[in-house]
Amino acid sequence: MQTQFSLAQLADPNIAEANQILRNCVHCGFCTATCPTYVLRGDELDSPRGRIYLIKEMLESGKAASARVVRHVDRCLSCLSCMTTCPSGVHYMHLVDHARHHIEETYTRPKPERILRGLLAWLLPRPKLFRLALIGAWFARPFAVLAPGRLKAMLSMAPAHIPSPSPVDRPQVFSAMGEKRGRVALMTGCAQQVLSPAINEATVRLLTRRGIEVVVATGAGCCGALTHHMGRTADSHRQAAANIRAWKREFEGEGLDAIVINASGCGTTIKDYGFMFRNDPSMQEAAARVSALTRDISEYLLEIGLGANAVTNRIAVAYHSACSLQHGQKITEAPRKLLAEAGFDVRSVPEAHLCCGSAGTYNLLQPELATRLRDRKLANIAGTGADIVAAGNIGCIQQIAAGALPVAHTVELLDWATGGPSPEALRDVDLSTMAAD
Repeated sequence: MQTQFSLAQLADPNIAEANQILRNCVHCGFCTATCPTYVLRGDELDSPRGRIYLIKEMLESGKAASARVVRHVDRCLSCLSCMTTCPSGVHYMHLVDHARHHIEETYTRPKPERILRGLLAWLLPRPKLFRLALIGAWFARPFAVLAPGRLKAMLSMAPAHIPSPSPVDRPQVFSAMGEKRGRVALMTGCAQQVLSPAINEATVRLLTRRGIEVVVATGAGCCGALTHHMGRTADSHRQAAANIRAWKREFEGEGLDAIVINASGCGTTIKDYGFMFRNDPSMQEAAARVSALTRDISEYLLEIGLGANAVTNRIAVAYHSACSLQHGQKITEAPRKLLAEAGFDVRSVPEAHLCCGSAGTYNLLQPELATRLRDRKLANIAGTGADIVAAGNIGCIQQIAAGALPVAHTVELLDWATGGPSPEALRDVDLSTMAAD
């Protein structure tokens, strides 16, 4: 793609990066076939290629974002399916993130939208406040039908049960069982520890059982993904920097073999810290090392070995491949291999490349499109004939839990298969009826 940036514009390293990404695009349109919003809407401007044209025009002009550009960029899920499909290596993630930052800096949204986005950016990364908000939403849930659009979507998604805080999520060290084979830092996250603290508990049990010492580092918290994808770069970099400093103390102290992430949306962002801080000499080296050390829990378990005792009686599991895992991190086989090794009958979901519609805050900000994608995903899951759904990202788990099947994190199923308790999603399920033929 030909670009027309001035030399003055190209002096900005972010514009220079965008220019290179844009020039890699050859207009082939392969991305349109795998873009969820294009599949739903059939609008060229709601495809990656169309958005690339809009972003190019916006950045070249140097002007404030228009309502037209904002509308189509906002509809992008950042699922990154286009990056898996693209034959030219266009790094769409970095381009759309820069576009969102430009939008945040130059475009004035309607006041209700500003309030909603500001509230989400302030609330979700803070577990204590998020828990209080969910309790309030639970009380308001019976009145959701009376609420307007987005507020209705938010209230209807409030969980029926809000778990108590888990002691696992406090800064501490969990000793390895038996001979110590390694030492890792576990990111406990923000929204996940509120919505499903059992995921971190299962992760700690599974790792320590395999001889891995697990540290929850003091000062680590939200990865910054939610605010980063809303264009709030100052917020996301502040959150990321706190994590980098926390983990730096660990790998420069007693050392770390890996930084383990069990929320794939977070993992994609943390693996990108090196890029995010590429122009910050004070953070660049540590950020790059954090990115290099980061492993999805399935990646790390495949490296160290599961040591499974298959006790699952070949229960049929539909594996939902989170976009941030399959497209953002290019991890497709590790979770399937581990589940199969643990004794599950692993079944693929048709149209696995299409997003479920969760996408961070997308299901709150774009509820109509998110619901259509969710329903499409649930229909495809139902077609597998499975008894359980496994996923590696809390957003996906919450989104597809609206279906008929119980949904558990992959690590909960692996923990169960190797001696841990059954996942909370299965506590009221008659497991004897789930044996595969």
